[in-house]
Amino acid sequence: MTPFIAEIIGTFLLILLGGGVVANVVLEKTKSNDMGWMVITTAWGLAVYIGVVVAAPYSGAHLNPAVTLGLALAGEFDWTSVPTYILAQFLGAMLGSTIVWLLYKDHFDITKDKEAKLGVFSTIPAIRNPLSNLFSEIVGTFVLVFVILYFTDATIIESDTIIGLGSLGALPVGLLVWVIGLSLGGTTGYAINPARDLGPRFMHYILPIKDKGSSNWGYAWVPVIGPIIGCILAALLMMALS
Repeated sequence: MTPFIAEIIGTFLLILLGGGVVANVVLEKTKSNDMGWMVITTAWGLAVYIGVVVAAPYSGAHLNPAVTLGLALAGEFDWTSVPTYILAQFLGAMLGSTIVWLLYKDHFDITKDKEAKLGVFSTIPAIRNPLSNLFSEIVGTFVLVFVILYFTDATIIESDTIIGLGSLGALPVGLLVWVIGLSLGGTTGYAINPARDLGPRFMHYILPIKDKGSSNWGYAWVPVIGPIIGCILAALLMMALS
């Protein structure tokens, strides 16, 4: 398996399981309807675990453009591979969200809440305040990338080691994403990953979802720019402290 394919598959599994739990909680007449935030954040953490397990041996399991950029900025990942990784992550996210829609199509069809349907694909702020929402995404992504940089830096042993989430082992990464969701995710839904939000949001826009409403493009810049700023700050602080 090539790193490109590994990032597609890993991100696909991440979004399939992460988007899947949101669908299971917010759409009508599902088995887990209204089960709440604990169920969503726990499944997202486990979704990261699954994606990392599969992709780690082949790509380092970044699964997130913010992670890829953060590692590259810190000098721990080859810049020439950045575009390929990011493309793979967006493709995997788009595919994963499409399968979630197909899997839950009957429930999408009977759900009247348009915002709930969008929430399966992309993040929606609890209180819309662009600057505050941007700050939330910056902080959440900063924690994600900063911790990853410290763990990966501590585990480089061989010169050909692929640097990324995989060098941590899968379980600690899942726990990291879980605690970010529980502690910091209540404001925006913690995208902390441009591919996780923008790719599925695009699929919401183009798929023939019944009574889907707006894809909320006016907010779409927040879960893209916020994580980029967060990963830059994490990389800069890591280098300053090294």
